[in-house]
Amino acid sequence: MFYDLSVSETKLTSPPEYIVVMSGGGIPSESGLMRTYKTAEVANMYLDAKVIVTMPGDTADTNSSCNLMKQEIVLRGVNPNRIIFENVGTNTRSQAQEVQKIIKTNAPVLLITSPEHIYRSIKCLNKVGLTNVSGEPSWAQEMEADFRFNDEKLGGNKAIPNIGNNIQLRYQFWNHLGYQIRVYREYLAIAFYKLKGWI
Repeated sequence: MFYDLSVSETKLTSPPEYIVVMSGGGIPSESGLMRTYKTAEVANMYLDAKVIVTMPGDTADTNSSCNLMKQEIVLRGVNPNRIIFENVGTNTRSQAQEVQKIIKTNAPVLLITSPEHIYRSIKCLNKVGLTNVSGEPSWAQEMEADFRFNDEKLGGNKAIPNIGNNIQLRYQFWNHLGYQIRVYREYLAIAFYKLKGWI
């Protein structure tokens, strides 16, 4: 379910003219940092694309969340002159409306957001008339280290079962519980947006 929400139904047939990064939880936050990291990565591939940062805030204040997002993107090699602020929208629907005012045409758009937020974000942009939109989820990268360990070498209570080689139990099980919360929250948001007629 988590993966399905991240898959964009539309694929661009030409390079994006705009890269839109959704606000997330601000900077620093897991979602904000992952989204800005991915935005910079994509912006450095598509050098002619403008980058729209959708984060409410005071653009004159260098410590505002919108400026901190911009700084994170610039830090990773993106020319600051390419970055445009959408600092009015306060939810996915209003951000889509404000982005449409900036783009105006049906130019190719690449949207960057958290994996579970791709579906709803694209549908919101589609609803306001931007239909040439594809999404790029800001997946976390797997670490290459081997996290297995030898229980006996570490010592401790021998009555507790050895789990040093069980990555599924030690990490994946808990990660999947976290995904469930994110997915259920997103499905509720999708249902709400559909009832409101926003998607």
